[in-house]
Amino acid sequence: MDDGIKPLHTKIEKMIQISDGTIVMESHSGFPFSESNLYLLNGSGMVVWKAEKPDPRALFSRIMLSENYTLSTFTINGQFCELDLKTGKIVSQSKFT
Repeated sequence: MDDGIKPLHTKIEKMIQISDGTIVMESHSGFPFSESNLYLLNGSGMVVWKAEKPDPRALFSRIMLSENYTLSTFTINGQFCELDLKTGKIVSQSKFT
């Protein structure tokens, strides 16, 4: 996956192009728990936001663009979140048991 975008810490697992830039999800394997492995880059490659995490040690493992202009996410510890695409903030969340 090479669009000239360089990962911050690990390798890029998925990218989604939206009008505000490119959403990037890096591999959670080896990614620092203190940061979010999901973020939005603008056209210049600058980080616009890093996704809010439902738990300090959560890392994202799957993402999907939703019809209502939110980002559906899943974490490695069984949490589901809807994120606002403009801010990266959690709109709603739930936990799978």
